[in-house]
Amino acid sequence: MATSVLISILITFLVIVLVLYLINRLPLDSRAKQIAQAIVIIIGIISLLRYLAVF
Repeated sequence: MATSVLISILITFLVIVLVLYLINRLPLDSRAKQIAQAIVIIIGIISLLRYLAVF
């Protein structure tokens, strides 16, 4: 049980990092990048908290 939670947390973290990297590579203005990064970070934190059974 604990191993599957750790793997899920690791995969979620890697997906968040990958999406943030891909957002950085997009040809957008800095304001749009900041908004997109904030949305990804908020969604990532919420999903990590769900894995830790906070929600």
